[in-house]
Amino acid sequence: MAIDAAGGGTVRLIDMIFPGDTNHHGTLFGGVALAHMDKVAFLTASRHGRAPFVTASCERIDFAAPALKGELIEASGRIVRVGTSSCDVEVDLVAEALLSGERRLCTRGLFTLVAVKGAATRLPLPPPSAAAADEPADAPLRMMDMVFPPQTNHYGTLFGGDALRMLGKGAFIAATRATRAVMVMAASDRIDFRVPVREGDMTEVVARVTMTGSSSVRVRVDLWSESLLSGERRQAASAEFVMVAVDPAGRPRPIAG
Repeated sequence: MAIDAAGGGTVRLIDMIFPGDTNHHGTLFGGVALAHMDKVAFLTASRHGRAPFVTASCERIDFAAPALKGELIEASGRIVRVGTSSCDVEVDLVAEALLSGERRLCTRGLFTLVAVKGAATRLPLPPPSAAAADEPADAPLRMMDMVFPPQTNHYGTLFGGDALRMLGKGAFIAATRATRAVMVMAASDRIDFRVPVREGDMTEVVARVTMTGSSSVRVRVDLWSESLLSGERRQAASAEFVMVAVDPAGRPRPIAG
């Protein structure tokens, strides 16, 4: 399946804040936050221009609110200006409390990225796409990332274990957002690996709750691979997970209606 060469839409990177990403106050390191923002800016520019990009600069970034250990962190980027060989990407960094759903804007930054001239670079860059409409409340969870060398095997493709981690994280986040309960994985149904994911590809996890029971939910998760230069998009894997709500003792508990 191919997509338009210009790409488009908002790119979102969603992750959990674990102790290794926090300082002694239990809040997210500023450097980790900036790394998330820069990665999203790079993916947004690459998906729009279909060219190799490098970060040229970013404006002053002020941190308005902390992101706490155990929360979700969501970085989203959108193109706000396009020149002949450069573009500006505005990136929002939002923290989300898992159980309450409270969201707060931690910071916002403007990143300028420049296309590296070469045989794979087509200039001028395409104009900005029309602003995307707001997603409906029942839209599936979508989160992007990129495959780097430490995640690959000797063939230069994504390790199966790393793919499973992406699928499981998507199931956990989708289930938690749907229930606002403490969720654990109870089972994984058949997992199919269709095509390899190459080093340097962008990955997109698409997760949707397909069934809700008294204390559990079933989540369908698809993993897509996308070439940042050509826009070629392939379904790499799919899986279904059963996630269960638990109480402080780890026993199943009813999901609030």
